[in-house]
Formats: sequence, structure tokens, C-alpha cells
Amino acid sequence: MDTEKRLYEAAVEGDVRALQELLQQDALVLDRLTLTCFNETPLHIAAMRGHIEFVGLILAQNPQLATELDSRKSSALHIASAKGHLQIVKMLMVVNPEMCLARDRDGRNPLHLAAIKGRVEVINELIHVRPRAALGTTISGENVLHMCVKHNQLEVLKVLMEIGWDNEFLNAKDVDGHNILHLAVADKQIETAKYLLKTNQIDVNAMDANGNTALDILAESWRDMNDLSIGECLREAGGLRSKDIPVSIIQNSTKIPNDSGGNNHSPVSSTPAYLGENQAEKPPSKGDWLSKKRDTIMVVASLIATMAFQAGVNPPGGVWQENGKLNDQGIPSHKAGEAVMAYNHARPYRYFLRANTIAFVSSLSTILLLISGLPFRRRLFMWGLMVFMWLTVTTIALTYGISIYILTPQKDREPLGQVIQIGITVWCGLMALLLLGNTIRLLRVWKKKKHQIRSSAARKFVSSIYVNV
Repeated sequence: MDTEKRLYEAAVEGDVRALQELLQQDALVLDRLTLTCFNETPLHIAAMRGHIEFVGLILAQNPQLATELDSRKSSALHIASAKGHLQIVKMLMVVNPEMCLARDRDGRNPLHLAAIKGRVEVINELIHVRPRAALGTTISGENVLHMCVKHNQLEVLKVLMEIGWDNEFLNAKDVDGHNILHLAVADKQIETAKYLLKTNQIDVNAMDANGNTALDILAESWRDMNDLSIGECLREAGGLRSKDIPVSIIQNSTKIPNDSGGNNHSPVSSTPAYLGENQAEKPPSKGDWLSKKRDTIMVVASLIATMAFQAGVNPPGGVWQENGKLNDQGIPSHKAGEAVMAYNHARPYRYFLRANTIAFVSSLSTILLLISGLPFRRRLFMWGLMVFMWLTVTTIALTYGISIYILTPQKDREPLGQVIQIGITVWCGLMALLLLGNTIRLLRVWKKKKHQIRSSAARKFVSSIYVNV
């Protein structure tokens, strides 16, 4: 036991002389270790610490240790690859190159770990010795490209993509049906998504296990400022929502079953993977403008909600930093944290507060409607959403006008007030016309449908009389 303890201490320090002394005392110490060690061997520890000479001496004395696994089924090559110790990786592969294919408890081989950590030199060496290592998949069906995207290793992804794999490998899916473009879009990795689309090798309209394309995943994910840019890139590359893809393309797509090695393959379609110009020839879908602009409306509503919230908690003119002077009753004229405008401009502040609150609530209502799953292809819901957006944009504009008016010096307020009044009048008139026009169109549609229902009922009645006769 004392000998093993000294051996592990030597591995931690990389003490080659201590290892040589132990081998002189007991030449079989490393051989017995393979029988009694059930966790990390001295080779694991030395590979982790990057002790090149120590690793070389162990491998020279007992090459079998290169195949030993720890409690997580990781070999010394797994550890050296993750750490990026290139020389140790080379030494281990000379002893046993098949360890490039060994999988740990999560199904990851040394190449997967090197990709996760961004070890480009190690990756090149592993693929040079055993190219088949890149084809290995984890227990979740993820290959090395999935690992790069999942852990945001764009430079490693570029190196691997330049090797020249076939489309089947590049478009491979995990157990959830996600290819690397799905993962990049879901994680809002805009640079990775742009790079993948630029290669023209990834199926932009591939569907995951839930039948969602990359554009569907973007629409259903959490919102940030990258949504517009990613959505624009996807559409330029021919990206579509699953509901807009022709049924014939979906039906002609076939899925290759998993092979015995557990590798997942992407669908092979009779149509080109990269759609591009073909989509321009496709007849327009029956969806309305809202289906195409849903993402933009969501981002705009979120931004307005943020603006309204900030204006509410930090009104123009700021807040008092300390309590005011006490009056005769011992009550301060104002309290710290209260809006300055509420005291100096009480009436405009009330208008400001009302307009800002309406903008905030209407923008939140717009967001709620968009994520509610209601059938927005119906004109009634479109009309209701238009009213909310009208209120949102109008009241945030009023909030701006009131704020600018209050912050403007007294000598410049009169011309500014006239400009604001004219702008508000024109804006309200335009919005009223739009509201009236859409309301009239909605009523016409209702009237037309009502007429169609009556005509259909009349035809059924006549038919029933004819049958009875």
C-alpha cells in the first residue's frame, strides 16, 4: 500500500526519478496495479498533469495501462485529449491507436472531448491516425459536429467542416432529430448559423423529431436581439416554417434507419437539400402577413415593453436623491426615490404615466397573444392584434412627446408644443383611418360568410324537399 501511495505521489509531481526507484525495488508494481486499481491509474494522473517524461516511462514499462479505464470509463487518451497535451496524445496513440475509438460513460470518444475543449491540434492528430473516430456518436446520438456547436466551438467546427465529409454526416441528427443548424439556431449562435448557411451543405429545412424546421425553432425559442438577424439569414437561404413546406416534399423524404453502430443519419430527400431559388418559384402560401412577420412583431413588442418599463421606473428628470425640507407639520416636501416631474410638472406627469402604462400593458398583451397559440390566420385575431399594436406605438410616441416637452427649456416650448400637436393629430388620424378600414373589411368578410352560410342552408333545404318528393 505504501508503494502504491508513493507511485501516485510521483505521478502527481511527475517525478521520473521516484518512479525509477520504485521500479528498481519492485519491477512488477505497474503490472499489479492493473489488477488492484479500479479508478484512476498513475497514467491517468500523469496525462492530466501533462508530465511527458513520466508518461513515456510508464508506457515503456507497461503499455497495457493505455487501455485501462477509470470510474467514468475514460482512458488516459480521453484525459490528455481534453487537456490538449499533444505530445502525450501522440505517445498514447503510438502504443494503442484503437483507443481513439474508445467511448466513456457518456459515449464520448477522445475526439469528442477535444472538440468540446477546442483543442484543434489534438483533433488534427486524432483524425489523422483514426478518421473513423469522427463518425462515433454519443449515447444521445451526437457526433463531433454536434459537440462543436453545442459547446460553441466555431473554430473547431470550421476545421472539421473543411475535411470534406459527405452530406449524410454533415446533416446527421441526434436522438431528438436536431442537426447542427437546429442547435446553432436554438442557442442563438449567430456566427455559427451564418457560417453553416454559407457552406450550402446543411439542409436548411430539415425537420427535427417534432416536425420543426430551424425557422420554427427560432420562432418558439426565447427572444433576443439576434432573432432578426438569424431569421433573415435563414430566409435568404430558403428557410421555411414547416407549415409552409409543400406536402409533396415532406412525403418524398425518407429516413435511413440507424446502423448497428448506433449512428443516426439524416433524411435523404428527392429534392435538393439547399432550396434557394426553387422557393421563389413556389406559389405563395395561404398564410397572411402576420405569419411571415410574427418574429418581427414579437421583437418590436419586447423592445417597446422594455422602453416603457425603463421610462416608468426612471422617468424624465429623474428622481429625488434625498428627502426635502420639512414643513410646519414635520412632513418633507418630497421623498427620496419619488419622480421629480410629479412635483414640478404634476399635470403632464399624469398624462405621461397613463400613456406609458398603456404602452407597457398593450405591448405585453401583444406578446401574450403571439405566444398563446391562438389561430392568428383568422381575421378577427389579426384585427385585435392590430388594435394592440396601434395602442402600443401611439402611446409610446405620446410618452416621448410629453418627455421631450417637459425637458425642453421654457423659451423653446411653444414651437415644440405646436410641432408635437401637429404630429399627434396626423398620427391619430392615420391610425383612425387604418382602424376604420380594417374594421370595414372585417365586417365585409363576416357579411360574405353569413351570406354563404344562408345560401348553403337554403340549398340543403331545397335538396331535402327534393329527396322527400
